[in-house]
Amino acid sequence: MTVASHVEELRKKHQNLSDAVERAQKSPGTKDLEISQMKRQKMRIKEEITRLAN
Repeated sequence: MTVASHVEELRKKHQNLSDAVERAQKSPGTKDLEISQMKRQKMRIKEEITRLAN
């Protein structure tokens, strides 16, 4: 796997998590802890994308 393809996969994961966070925030049954965990995971992925892209 090339760095570029790995970054692309990370971007897809980041987008999927963004979509999941948005759905979770609209769902009254979702706990704040779940949303916070997804946001932390998004941040870690974003940091890795930034690190690999530079």
